[in-house]
Parts: sequence; structure tokens; C-alpha cells
Amino acid sequence: MTAALETYETLELEDAGSGVLVVRLNRPEVRNAISTQMGRDLVDVFTRLGEDSGPWRCAILTGTGDRAFCAGVDLKERRGMSNDDWNRQHALFERKMLALLDCPIPVIAAVNGAAYAGGCELTLLCDFTYAVPSARFALTEVTIGIMPGGGGTQTLQRRIGYARAAEIIYTGKPFSAEEAFEWGVVNRICAPDALMEEAIGTAATIARNAPLSIRQAKRSMVFGGQMDLRTAMHFEIDCYNRLPPTEDRREGINAFNEKRRPVFQGR
Repeated sequence: MTAALETYETLELEDAGSGVLVVRLNRPEVRNAISTQMGRDLVDVFTRLGEDSGPWRCAILTGTGDRAFCAGVDLKERRGMSNDDWNRQHALFERKMLALLDCPIPVIAAVNGAAYAGGCELTLLCDFTYAVPSARFALTEVTIGIMPGGGGTQTLQRRIGYARAAEIIYTGKPFSAEEAFEWGVVNRICAPDALMEEAIGTAATIARNAPLSIRQAKRSMVFGGQMDLRTAMHFEIDCYNRLPPTEDRREGINAFNEKRRPVFQGR
């Protein structure tokens, strides 16, 4: 992805400076619900980042407006869908899920309101989340005859444990930002007018660090977290061993000894 920002029907992209890309869900009239077109747009953005992140070293996913981060999949669009159309749409949403999961740069969710169903699943696919005090989270799928299909049954229990995740998923009941913080779904609760400032500040701090180091650390954590400890430690070493030959490693050591800030090039 080049520095020139693509234009999308359902998303707004913003260069926040310092290598930080803001991806904003932009359907406020329907609480940023995920339409088929939004699915296509998200697949395109995160596939591009996966293929070539260009100048971007960290991304922030947020919503437009102050009512909702994302209300989930657009159920008005789904009304009357044939089974074949439903399955085709969900196959697209599966690609969206995997494109976000596989994004090589860190992605921070900045939750500006309700994050329900597929919207909650989007936050759980991000590396970590900041939220406003009024944010509410829920996986409501069982209340309408389906189940979480955007990763929720897997990502939530990995964050908060099986028993609590089971209660949330089986009841479909919402939980608050304070509960999300207490349980480890949310890293920080931010005042509404400070949410993006704090998220961008953290993203900029990440972006100042060696980008190859961040990528390898993320790779080690994401994949190693699914392995037994001994295998994961060997995997970590393999990830680590890609870094000593890089120009950025030499720049980091030289900058430390010369008492200056390093200038990393991602090489």
C-alpha cells in the first residue's frame, strides 16, 4: 500500500502521521453496520497491508460518529437473502476476518461506542483495544438464530477464558466498558474527546520502534500463542534470528551508543 490513500465507499482512511494509518468504518446512519460492500472494502485494505504495508507501521480501526463503533452485520441487507447469497456473503466476511487476523503490523481498535456481534468480533481480531466509557460489547448472534462466525468463539475465550466467554456467548447479553477492562478485552478506557488522541499516541510510539522487530514480535506472539511452550520458544528464536542481520539492528545499537534516537528504515 502506497502513501496515497485509497478511496472506499464504506471506509475513510486517514494518515495520522508518523506511519500511523486510521481506518474508519463510515456508515454512521446504520451504526457502522457491516454491509457486503464494507466487507469488500475491509478485505481490500487489510489484504493490501498484508501484501505491502508501505509507509504504515501501525493501524487504528475505529468508527464514525459517537453512537457506535460497529453494530455488527447489516441485518436489513440480509433480510430475504437466499441461502446461497448468505453463504457467499459469509465467505467474503471470512476473508475479511483472516485479512485482519493476518495483518503483519499492529492494529489498535479505538471503540467509540457500541461494538456488537460482528463489531465486537472486529475488536477481538485487533491486537488490543481502547474504548470510551459508554462503549458496550456483546456477541448477540444466538439471539437471532445463528452463532458468532467472525472468530468470536475463538478470540474471546483466548482473551478472557472459557467460562466467562461461554456466559457471554450463550446469553447474548452486553457487557460494559468497565467489565471489558476488568476482564482484559479493553486495555484502556479513554474520555470520548481523548480516545483518538490516546490511540494515535500509542500507535506513534509503536511506529517509532524498529518495524521489522515489531512484525517479528507480533508473528512470534500470534503463532507461538497456539503452540506448546517448548515449541513456541523455539519458534520465538527463529523469529528473533531474522533480526540480527538487518540494517535496523545495526542502527539501533549505533544509536544507543551514540546517545541519539534511532532512525529505522525497515531494512
